[in-house]
Amino acid sequence: MTAGARAGAPAVPFVDLAAQQQEIAADVVPEVLEVLATGAFIGGPHVAAFEEEYARFAGTRECVGVANGTDALELALRAVGVGPGGEVILPANTFVATAEAVVRAGARPVLVDVDPETLLIDADSVGRAVGPRTQAIVPVHLFGQVAPVEELLPIAVACGAAVVEDAAQSQGARRFGRPAGSLGDIAATSFYPGKNLGAAGDAGAVTTHDGLLADRVRLLAAHGSRVKYVHEAVGCNSRLDAVQAVVLRAKLRRLEGWNARRRVAAERYSSLLEGVAGVRVPRSLPGNEDVWHLYVVRVLDGRRARVQAALAEAGIATGIHYPTPVHLTEAFSSLGYGPGDFPVAEAAAEQILSLPMFPHLTDGQVERVAEAVAQAVAGC
Repeated sequence: MTAGARAGAPAVPFVDLAAQQQEIAADVVPEVLEVLATGAFIGGPHVAAFEEEYARFAGTRECVGVANGTDALELALRAVGVGPGGEVILPANTFVATAEAVVRAGARPVLVDVDPETLLIDADSVGRAVGPRTQAIVPVHLFGQVAPVEELLPIAVACGAAVVEDAAQSQGARRFGRPAGSLGDIAATSFYPGKNLGAAGDAGAVTTHDGLLADRVRLLAAHGSRVKYVHEAVGCNSRLDAVQAVVLRAKLRRLEGWNARRRVAAERYSSLLEGVAGVRVPRSLPGNEDVWHLYVVRVLDGRRARVQAALAEAGIATGIHYPTPVHLTEAFSSLGYGPGDFPVAEAAAEQILSLPMFPHLTDGQVERVAEAVAQAVAGC
């Protein structure tokens, strides 16, 4: 066991948010104090400026800041007309919030399997799952890798459905030169602190080219009201506050550089682990410029638990994203799916292991992690 492990802190942490905060502190502290002094906590110039800046970054005409990523996805779904009696197609390999947002919008999640190489939504499976009640298709840009949205658009057009991107893990990623969050009809993103662009708490946003959809999101996020005490629709309370906007603006100015560092770390991981027997490194789709929110390998032959334990013993923090596909969680047992329905997602859930990934990860840390993985796999 390393000295770092004995002290109770990983020698290589899974993520290092403190390093980000130190980098932005000089920008953020005066602005936060200004917000506190003026009392402009909700809305105001910082929120408006962030929405404009993030829309430009995401390549869209509109951005609406909201309270968190799950709200963002629910509001995006509701804005395109998803509701009771409808169905929404999404991958089984995603965080549960994707399915939660569908249920909160009043519709039924229809799950499909994922591509065995990328673990992203499989377009052929989507085509087979479309039905007369399909209202939306949700490609998830998982781990910072962009899903093949262009393959889903013709399917959506043919059945009259909307394409709603779950871009919670992909701020700054591109597909064939176009930013994630600008590829479908509307998109939702999360600024949870651990994301590539993370707030100092919960926050999220909806992006779209369509001004009418953006207006609908703003309406629904403000209790269905444009004028105080005049309520046009049943909405909710989901607003991006000014303090979070200050933090996000400071981080957004650095995001391209931080994403570039993630790419360097991912390339180094892959070069070191490519030839290691029993380990599969992640694959990018042709045309993708991914941002590696997570760097997820697959540990084969039932050795993941032992490898993860060995890494923990060496002071290296890891994660599993995600250990249980949506259809096998108790919360979604009512959908009627069972073991074997989505074999690719189920097999991946037994193999995937997320290695440390953050912008301030050093070459030495990457090399240490890769060496520890190789040694752990060989020793199992």
